Amino acid sequence: MRTAPRNGIGIRTAQARDDRELGQIHVYDGAGKGKSQAALGVVLRSIGLGIHSDWQTRVLLLRFLKGPDRPYDEDAAIAALQRGFPHLIDQVRTGRSEYFGSEGVTKFDRLEAQRGWDVAKGAIASGLYSVVVLDEINPVLDLGLLDLDEVISTLKNKPSELEIIATGRSAPTALLDIADLHSEMRPRELDPNLNLEGIEGIEIYTGAGKGKSTSALGKALQAIGRGIGRDSSHRVLIAQWLKGGSGYTEDAAIAALQQSYPSLVDHLRFGRDAIVWRGQQQELDYIEAERGWELARAAIASGLYKTIVLDELNPTVDLELLDGEAIARDLLRKPKDTEIIITGRCLNPPAYFNLASVYSEMICHKHYAEKGMDLKRGVDF
Repeated sequence: MRTAPRNGIGIRTAQARDDRELGQIHVYDGAGKGKSQAALGVVLRSIGLGIHSDWQTRVLLLRFLKGPDRPYDEDAAIAALQRGFPHLIDQVRTGRSEYFGSEGVTKFDRLEAQRGWDVAKGAIASGLYSVVVLDEINPVLDLGLLDLDEVISTLKNKPSELEIIATGRSAPTALLDIADLHSEMRPRELDPNLNLEGIEGIEIYTGAGKGKSTSALGKALQAIGRGIGRDSSHRVLIAQWLKGGSGYTEDAAIAALQQSYPSLVDHLRFGRDAIVWRGQQQELDYIEAERGWELARAAIASGLYKTIVLDELNPTVDLELLDGEAIARDLLRKPKDTEIIITGRCLNPPAYFNLASVYSEMICHKHYAEKGMDLKRGVDF
């Protein structure tokens, strides 16, 4: 989580801390990109928690409107993790794989939605899972494919320790009312006077709401899956600033994928294991930030990586540890077929924001931290 006092932005680290025991209901909605990716990011962290520790964790990834007839990039990565750690994750897909509106609803759609919800109810009641992801349940409810009152009642009476992640556009008001966290992904509205089109393959996730780094991790999981499944040349780099310490649960899951596919993914962290505030930067913060960008710039120029995640680059620039204009010049030289995902909150958007072809701002409507709730290992970090 980020906190923003008057003197700037700080990134909460994974240093030893109390973890909350109560599970929360998370809702990711909105027209911007990153909702399902955020769900995948939580999956990666939850699996990593189970690999890394003795914590009792198991995640159900239940995906509505994403039937088994269509392949998805992340499938191969999830299958690889399932093979190595079958006790940590289950995945169920239901529904058709193509878009349809309310006028195109069929009996099959209702039956598939109900099949998925029956699985969800059983998982929630079983006590076997620490996280249940209900990916794309929001549009399912909006289309009237499930009984909204039954869904709300079930979620309100979930086991106290269970985390529920609900994603998709058009979350109903009744679900938002019971949510402990509501993060809206909002696309950038381009100023027609600026004539900005962006560069294909540059994505930015910013804003005060939860889901920026989590969405980037989900994007990385998709990219790793692409490399495992259908494009062995699809190499992935995950570079993370202001997170130089240990204890981040995604590390173990990424390391497991690295061990199985050593030529496919690289993972780098830069910075101290401490919050960096504006006006309190240390020499090591500048050294680590610059070290990270030198490596990232070389990776971008090399053409070896098809997906590059630059996690928390935005606050690194906002803290004046790096030069945003220099970064913009380097991004202009990226290979056409390289995707670059840049994350983090930023009070003063740098020049490279105008280069993004995908720009999703996470708007915070609710967050359990505002009520004094602790963050949770395997979900928040």
